[in-house]
Amino acid sequence: MSEMLEVKEQETLSETVPVFGYELIREVLLPDILGEETPKILYWAGKNLARKYPLKSASEIITFFKQAGWGDLRVVKESKNEQILELSSEMIVNRMKTNGKTTFQLEAGFLAQQYEGQKQVITEAFEHPKKRSAKVQFTIKWDMKDFA
Repeated sequence: MSEMLEVKEQETLSETVPVFGYELIREVLLPDILGEETPKILYWAGKNLARKYPLKSASEIITFFKQAGWGDLRVVKESKNEQILELSSEMIVNRMKTNGKTTFQLEAGFLAQQYEGQKQVITEAFEHPKKRSAKVQFTIKWDMKDFA
C-alpha cells in the first residue's frame, strides 16, 4: 500500500468522526453547495482522490474503503471486461433510510480511477443502490483496447 495511506492509517487510529458529522457534510452541506451537479462533481472528486492515493490491487482498494469509513467492499463477480463490487455498512443502511436521493458517486469515481490506473485502460464505474438490502453494487467496466 502507498506510504501516504499508511501514514493516514496511523493518524486515524486514535480518532473517530461521529457519523452524524460525516452525514451533515456528505448528505446536507455538499448537495446545498453543489446543487443538481452533486453526483457529477462527486464522481470527479472520487477520481481525484484515487489519483492522490493510487492503490496496487483490489485488496488494497477494499482496505482503503474500510479505513475511509466508506464500508465493507467485496467482489461479487468478475469477467474479462467488468467487475461487480458490493458495498455495505451500517452507515449505508442509515443513508438509504433517511435520504432518498443519496448518491455513491464519490465511491464510484474512486473505483473507476483505481481500476483505470491498475489496468491502464479507460474505465467507468456505475452505482446501483439496492434499497431492500441496503447495499450498493458498483459495476466497473473497461475496454482493453481503449488505453488510458
